[in-house]
Amino acid sequence: MDAWPSRRAMLGGTIGSGLLAALQADPAGAALLLGDAAPIMIEPAEVLSMAADPVRVAMTRLVSTRHQWRARPPKRHIDVLNHGPDHIVIHHTFTPNTRALSLAHAYALSRQIQRYHMSKGWNDIGEQLTISRGGHVMEGRAHSLLAILAGKHVVGAQTLHHNKHTIGIENEGTYAAARVPARLWSSLVHTCWLLCAAYRLDPYHAIVGHRDLNKTDCPGDALYARLPALRRAVAARLRARRRRHPAGHRGGHRGGH
Repeated sequence: MDAWPSRRAMLGGTIGSGLLAALQADPAGAALLLGDAAPIMIEPAEVLSMAADPVRVAMTRLVSTRHQWRARPPKRHIDVLNHGPDHIVIHHTFTPNTRALSLAHAYALSRQIQRYHMSKGWNDIGEQLTISRGGHVMEGRAHSLLAILAGKHVVGAQTLHHNKHTIGIENEGTYAAARVPARLWSSLVHTCWLLCAAYRLDPYHAIVGHRDLNKTDCPGDALYARLPALRRAVAARLRARRRRHPAGHRGGHRGGH
């Protein structure tokens, strides 16, 4: 720590497609301060690693940030663990199956979920990521995107007794019987693929439904029935990536309780 320069990158909560360029502009920054919770420490070498990693670059391009959907700051400190999750938990929001597919609607959905969660006394929105029916992916709990990029884990409030080792994806809609929209499904496959690659997870063990860990109907019978197909689709993408990048790929086989 003493050898690091004292400069820090101050991004004021804005993370997204410009994140890696901003980090490269100050690669010696000892930390990234986001302003609304405790900082996530990033060593200078990790900054350069982020910019060179296509998985992390793809994640920044995929996910709309809290700054973009105008999130409220959390009430209290956000817990960040120095290791990644070992499971990806699939949820549904249990909200109407709207025909609104716009990005503006997706942002409004995130604000709605955050208001509801915080009205229950929670610190912040519970999940780390949310996907709208239009296929838009939003950052959820504070620092979730940066934690993913840094290989760390923001502790959420989305799976009772399992929050310290699971990352949650809320999928907009109610899927007790309704079909999952094609745009949402495509984004869910892409998101899970990037998470498995970033955290070196085996999708056959890592991707689970909320009902697998808690007593609940979530994510609905229709979406839950598609989880085997989700695991296969993600595994196929990981295999294709390994064929393209046989050395140094980020995909792996960590997972399981």
